[in-house]
Amino acid sequence: MGFPGVWMTETESMVYRVVPKCACSTVGQIMFYSDHGHFFDGDIHDATEGLHKWARDDSRDAISRVVREHGAPAFTAVRNPFSRILSSFFDKICGIQRNGRRYRGNLVPLLIEKYGVEVGSPDDGFAFDQVRSFRRFLLFARDTIRWKRPMEPDIHWSAMASHISTFVHNGGQYDAIFPVERFDAGMAEVLARCTTPHPVDLAAIPRFNESEGHGPKRAHPVEDYFDDLAMHLMWEIYHRDFQLFGYAFDPATKAPARGIDLDEVHAVLGE
Repeated sequence: MGFPGVWMTETESMVYRVVPKCACSTVGQIMFYSDHGHFFDGDIHDATEGLHKWARDDSRDAISRVVREHGAPAFTAVRNPFSRILSSFFDKICGIQRNGRRYRGNLVPLLIEKYGVEVGSPDDGFAFDQVRSFRRFLLFARDTIRWKRPMEPDIHWSAMASHISTFVHNGGQYDAIFPVERFDAGMAEVLARCTTPHPVDLAAIPRFNESEGHGPKRAHPVEDYFDDLAMHLMWEIYHRDFQLFGYAFDPATKAPARGIDLDEVHAVLGE
């Protein structure tokens, strides 16, 4: 299976397992900058050179060699599951994508027809009942993850543990996993392990949010979106994420309640 979702600097200074909706645009730009001294001009997900990616056939041998030899620090980042699924909803379901279209073509019409989700549009200022629509989307997300219907689960709402486990299953070992809620401290720890051609001043690095401005703003506090049924669904879908990555099962609590035990992560996800 190899190492899907893995990016690596061309200088082989660091290896990153991408987890969607967990600051991956910012991490990728930092990696690019550390090699080249400037940021990629555009969305780093679109870069086809300047950064090794498992999706590039010409990168796979180098990534496989470095990961299996543990020749560079390997890391990833995680995010509060409540905030992450909300971000996925507002970006991928409600938002207009970079190509000017809805995400995955017929996905939104399917959600409207089968789940009664509303998403609004730029023409009406994205006016719709966000709470009701999100809760209906969450039912859909559960169905895709639990039963793979009416479609396979999407990477943006698949559990973080599922993404992170592929790296472990195929022979990788993480040196760091940090929460995006403590991004600067976590990324600084990673950079301290690396020797890069260009130093990175984290205080001067912008946050690259490629989905910002393409959809509705969240109108309510995070906790307002989660009633009893939504909480039940969140635990059903993401219980490993809460348990492994130290987040309280409370949508009003954003930062992790405890640190991440790498030994525990490797033991659980390596099974």
